[in-house]
Amino acid sequence: MASPATTNKLGRVLLDLHLVAEDQIQRALSVQTKQGGRLGGILVRLGYIDEIKLLSVLSQQYGVPSVDLATFNIDPALLKLVPKGTLKRHLAIPVERVGSTVKLAMVDPSDISAIDEIKFVTGYNVEPLIATESAITQKIAQLYASAQVNGSPAASRATMIEAKDYTLQGMTPEGASDAGIAEALVSVEDFDSVVGSALDNIAVVDTQQEEAALADIGAPIIKLVNGILVNAINVGASDVHVEPYETVLRVRFRIDGIMKTIMSLPLKIKNAIISRLKIMASLDIAERRLPQDGRIKLKLGPQKHIDFRVSSLPCLFGEKVVLRLLNMESLNLDMTQLGFEPLDLEAFLKALAAPYGMVLVTGPTGSGKTTTLYSAIRTLNTQEINIMTVEDPVEYNLMGINQVQVKEDIGLSFVSALRSFLRQDPDVVLVGEIRDRDTAEIAVKAALTGHLVLSTLHTNDAPSAVVRLVDMGIAPFLVSSSVILIVAQRLARKICTQCKQVDTSFSEEFLQGLFGTQDITGLTIYKGAGCDRCSQTGYRGRIAMYETMPIGEELRHLILKSASLDEVKATAIRLGMRTLRVSGLEKIRAGVSTPQEIIDNTFSD
Repeated sequence: MASPATTNKLGRVLLDLHLVAEDQIQRALSVQTKQGGRLGGILVRLGYIDEIKLLSVLSQQYGVPSVDLATFNIDPALLKLVPKGTLKRHLAIPVERVGSTVKLAMVDPSDISAIDEIKFVTGYNVEPLIATESAITQKIAQLYASAQVNGSPAASRATMIEAKDYTLQGMTPEGASDAGIAEALVSVEDFDSVVGSALDNIAVVDTQQEEAALADIGAPIIKLVNGILVNAINVGASDVHVEPYETVLRVRFRIDGIMKTIMSLPLKIKNAIISRLKIMASLDIAERRLPQDGRIKLKLGPQKHIDFRVSSLPCLFGEKVVLRLLNMESLNLDMTQLGFEPLDLEAFLKALAAPYGMVLVTGPTGSGKTTTLYSAIRTLNTQEINIMTVEDPVEYNLMGINQVQVKEDIGLSFVSALRSFLRQDPDVVLVGEIRDRDTAEIAVKAALTGHLVLSTLHTNDAPSAVVRLVDMGIAPFLVSSSVILIVAQRLARKICTQCKQVDTSFSEEFLQGLFGTQDITGLTIYKGAGCDRCSQTGYRGRIAMYETMPIGEELRHLILKSASLDEVKATAIRLGMRTLRVSGLEKIRAGVSTPQEIIDNTFSD
């Protein structure tokens, strides 16, 4: 019968290396049976093996580097990434952060559940290291003891600045002092230290007495929220997601269309963070059962304004808040820079020059339709033209444009606003979205009575917009008479120009299959290698792909006789319409984007 020592993997290794004796292993196993614990730690406590020798053996056994925590200086801010209870439960401690990876000292680097939990809590990749049980326990006790001295809840509450007057705290609604804003912006250069210092001094808002404690949501919370918002601006995020889960509050940014986890915060400050955001957006902080929408308008200097469109939604573990960044400086209104091919741009500008008719831009949410429409009305915006828009919501304020915000709760709908527009002597009317038959009918009526109407639809391609209008109940003869141009669009990520390099990984067979009948002689494919400027993704920024379908006599005839979608599309292509896929292929030829991006965002023809 095998002895206990031979059935224990570590015991077998130590015996084979002649570092311990069989009877010593058996005594340690006996202690383990009675008291629990890890065999290696018990052998060290009994004096049977030196801790450094054990660490070397464990490092070889698990195939991971070892770390001597006694001589390792750990940034206290790293402790804020993981709750103390989680560290003690898994006998692990973060020792260093390198880019998107946290190096984690563990007693058992093979504990996949611990690695997965800490990866989820922190939002970072985890690289395991090995350290002894006593070293990790001592280091946790040492660092948390230091943190309690410097930033205990009692001390934090006593020293916290009350924030009843939010205009004095930095990132605030328009009208705040520029000096305070500038100070907040400068302090966010080192985002990790901002987060660390805010959490060091945070006073826990008791969920049972939150409303009474709201006055204590002071400088630390404001500083942390400021850091999140300013960091989103700095990295070019389009959206900020603040998401409560059972054990953590996760913050994610959408950058170039891709979601990326930025940080995970302790759950105890969830209500304080969300309340601060709702206060800034002028929302009801006492209402947590219903969705709410608001807006944060920030003045970040004499000439710099940033708007955040704010939406709160009750979820299982609390309110999720999503902020859409509306930065006029990042809004590209130069139509020549949007991504139009020359012939498509010519067709679009020709339609905008028409005295009346309807121009439709189609695509899914987040495909850049608003940017295209705003570029169009900016092109049309002169002192001689009266431009009116009805939007839900109004995303950007444009000088010289009469913009109306839909307010369904008081009866100000797309339809009622459009009816009023026709009595306001407009030349150009922009309808944010055609959602139903009533809106479509009044928009068509406006297009047929001497107005240029611009609007959006949610369809997969340009020909589908015709079918969609008919499905809404618009008669085919009205569609053929009113619509003069339909544009479908998608967004693809652009290759980072700083780390751009030739990509030779695609075979000629693959490229020929992608490009079809097009000639690929001399074609060079590029990719981004990944650098600090693009956060190692290889992409930076996005460009639009366009499918432009002018409605000429032949297409009007097909629409009048209710032709099928396939027939309309085939005719449009024969007449010169370049599909979204063809537009994407041109982006590959120009070295602007990659084959994978085009495949992911367009359908094959």
